[in-house]
Amino acid sequence: MEQSQMARVKLGTQGLEVSKIGFGCMGLTGVYNDPVPEDAGVAVIRRAFDAGVTFFDTADAYGPHTNEVLLGKALRQVPRERVQVATKCGIAGFDAGGMLVKGTPEYVRTCCEASLERLAMDYVDLYFQHRIDQSVPIEETMGELKKLVEEGKVKYVGLSEASADTIRRAHAVHPITAVQMEWSLWTRDIEEDIIPLCRELGIGVVPYSPLGRGFFAGRAAVESLPSGSLLSKHPRYTGENLEKNKVLYTRLEMLSTKYGCTPAQLALAWVLHQGDDVVPIPGTTKLKNLDDNIEAVKVKLSKEDLEEISAAFPASEVAGSRIIGILEPYSWRVANTPPLK
Repeated sequence: MEQSQMARVKLGTQGLEVSKIGFGCMGLTGVYNDPVPEDAGVAVIRRAFDAGVTFFDTADAYGPHTNEVLLGKALRQVPRERVQVATKCGIAGFDAGGMLVKGTPEYVRTCCEASLERLAMDYVDLYFQHRIDQSVPIEETMGELKKLVEEGKVKYVGLSEASADTIRRAHAVHPITAVQMEWSLWTRDIEEDIIPLCRELGIGVVPYSPLGRGFFAGRAAVESLPSGSLLSKHPRYTGENLEKNKVLYTRLEMLSTKYGCTPAQLALAWVLHQGDDVVPIPGTTKLKNLDDNIEAVKVKLSKEDLEEISAAFPASEVAGSRIIGILEPYSWRVANTPPLK
C-alpha cells in the first residue's frame, strides 16, 4: 500500500522534520489496558505509517522493553529514512516507594545502546530523558547525551517532564530539540512558563496524552474501564471528580456536532492548532480510533473557534490532579537538579 501524504512540520529549530501528528506506542503493550497481541500491534503501527504518520514514540520503560521490540518489528520493512523514531531513558523501574529515576551518564549510555538493540536500529531520531533525576546535575546527563549525538547513535535530544530551569540549563550544554509534556484541553498548566520558554529557545513541543488519557475518546472509555487499568486509580477518573468531568465532556460533545467531528477529533484539533511547533502523539490499540485521530488533522479552527472550545472546557473546572500520586514527585514543576560542581 502506498503511503498517504500528511503535512510535515519542523520540530524545534535543529532540523528534525516529522508528520504533523505522531503515534504514541505506549498503550500497545499495556498500562491503560491489556497488551495487544504482537500482530495486532504491528498492524496498528503499519496502518499509522500508511496513513502518513512518520513520527513514532516509544520508551524503554514501556513493557518494559517489549514496546521497543514491537515498534522495531513493525518498522522493519519500512525504509529507515522515512520514519522518525523517538525513545526514552530514565525510568529505571518501580518499587514500594514509587518510581525509580536515574540520569547518570553511565546509565544513559547503557540504556541508549540497549534501546538500539531492541529497536534493531543504528540510531534513534529523538532521544528523551523520560523523567529528570533530581540528584544528578542536568549538565552531566546532557554531556553524555551530547556524546551519543557525536557518535551518531542519537540525532536529536529531548526532555520529558522537565522544569523551566532544567530545560534552560540542558539547552546550554546541547540544543534541546523537543520537550514532551502532558498538554490537552484539560491539562493546560505548561502554557504559562514552559511554552513561552520553548518558543524563546526554538524547542518543539510534543504533547503526550492529548486526548486526556482516553477521556476525550468517548463515553465508552469513560464509563467502562478495563479491570486492572491504571486509569481506575487516576484522580480524574474516580468518584466525584469523574462525575464533574463528565459534565465538561458533555459540553465538548455538544460543541463537536457544530464542527462536524467527534469530541476526540475536536480535542485533538485544539492541540494541533496550538502552533506549528506542536506535534501531539495520541495512542490507541484500535484501527478505527487511529483513523479517526488522523482525520483530526483536517479539522480547521479559527482563533475564535479555539477560544470558544477553551471557554466550553475551562481547565480551572477540571476535577482532580492530572497524575497519579506516586508520580507527583517527578512532575515538571519539581524536576530541578543540583548545580554542577
